[in-house]
Amino acid sequence: MKGKGFRDWAGRTAIVTGASSGIGAATARELARRGMRVALVARRRERLAELADEIGRAGGTASVHSCDVADRAAVEVAFREIESAQGGVDLLVNNAGYVRHTLFVDHDLGDIERMLRVNTLGTVYFIKLALPGMRRRGGGAIVNLSSLAGILPQPDEAAYSAAKAAISALSEVLFYELEPYGIHVLAVHPGLVRTEMFTPEDLARMPKGSEKRFLEPADFVSRMLAALEKGESSVVIPRAYRIAVWLKNLIPALGRSTANQRLKALPDFPG
Repeated sequence: MKGKGFRDWAGRTAIVTGASSGIGAATARELARRGMRVALVARRRERLAELADEIGRAGGTASVHSCDVADRAAVEVAFREIESAQGGVDLLVNNAGYVRHTLFVDHDLGDIERMLRVNTLGTVYFIKLALPGMRRRGGGAIVNLSSLAGILPQPDEAAYSAAKAAISALSEVLFYELEPYGIHVLAVHPGLVRTEMFTPEDLARMPKGSEKRFLEPADFVSRMLAALEKGESSVVIPRAYRIAVWLKNLIPALGRSTANQRLKALPDFPG
């Protein structure tokens, strides 16, 4: 499916959540390079301040907004602050999130709840706040970072897969609902991107050879923004991973076999 996309960057305002590192920081740098005013959102204020200074030295404009996206009240405060200062938001990039590699039976319930708040509700909070202004101005764009796990659920990542599947479903529905208002919605499904989210402990639980398949954040962002410009509603990056999704849907037994192989490689899986 394709829509109108988003191509006019210069002089417009973007919010990037999870901007303190990885994909978020790389996205903020690139949007600023294209002439956008960028509102940086994350919990780590010091990291955001460093990034804002870097963007400023390069000739761009960035503001710092320390906020835990899992905290609805804090999100509302941060958004009103951004909207008041900028006069409106043209592009919202919901990137904030985190993963935990663990078997569901061992996953702490408190962390599961937080994972759902950060990965899913944080996105919902920002969308609900951004939509009234976008509708008044007759346009805008929303980019939601899901995951390959959102459309190809992964063993050892049950809660994360569920949280990201919700984002994929929400994004598809919003694409239909909001395109008539001139608001484009893009769901992005990253494979492996080299960020702080993948710790050495996480890598040790992933299939052998995974470390060789990571994209650099800047490369990933370039592909993501190209998809946004083209008006795509959903993209898998790198696109080669679409074959795995297609095969799982076409041959379910193959998906089960792959999942079982991954589980058997885990030292704490009893099967």
